[in-house]
Amino acid sequence: MAVTVDIKALLEAGVHFGHKTSRWHPKMAPYIHSKRQDSHIIDLTKTVEGLDSALPFLTSVVSSGKQILFVGTKKHTKEIVRTTAESLNQPYVTERWLGGILTNVATVGQQIKKLKDLEKRMVSGDLEKRYNKLEVQRFQEDIDELNGKYGGIKDLNGKPGALFVIDVIGDINAIKESKTLGVPIVAVVDTNADPSLIDYVIPGNDDAIKGVQLLLDYVAAAVREGAGAEKAADKEAVKEEK
Repeated sequence: MAVTVDIKALLEAGVHFGHKTSRWHPKMAPYIHSKRQDSHIIDLTKTVEGLDSALPFLTSVVSSGKQILFVGTKKHTKEIVRTTAESLNQPYVTERWLGGILTNVATVGQQIKKLKDLEKRMVSGDLEKRYNKLEVQRFQEDIDELNGKYGGIKDLNGKPGALFVIDVIGDINAIKESKTLGVPIVAVVDTNADPSLIDYVIPGNDDAIKGVQLLLDYVAAAVREGAGAEKAADKEAVKEEK
């Protein structure tokens, strides 16, 4: 069952509030409804159209067994991005995007392997048996540091099926890496950003916490739908094998 978007809910969440007219990107003109004082107002019918296109795509990505990499490093929205991604068992980056996360697989993979190994040894008590308290504390500090950098992507299985981005300008490096690899990009695009960089444009306010949460709720529903379809397909495959 497809996710239904409520334009009234978008309005109440403030998704239509754009940036000051002096900061606009001309390529966002088709997505702008009007001006109010010195700010642009986003056309929410375009937001609905964007969601109606992006959500089924995300559902299809997950139902095919691929992952959605959530990216949102903006200070006041990164926590809800992380919480959403974790609830969906999807990878995420909510701290600084480290160059090469997608393009330098060997180096990043080594760091993730180190992180997982240290965590395993810490949980099993192996480090505590072999080292004194000060040394174990230093290992824990290493684990915390590595988790800060790679914790959200330690279960990323190769190239993701799609990238979902909240802040196009702030996370431009993630977008550039994804485009290099041909990873489709779904993004919330505010009036100051370039929509031509994005495969699935969701015009909307990328600053309002309530608005971002609502958009994430729609995305989460689409991802869950895809996960359900994937599980159903797996069960059917098992039946056929029997």
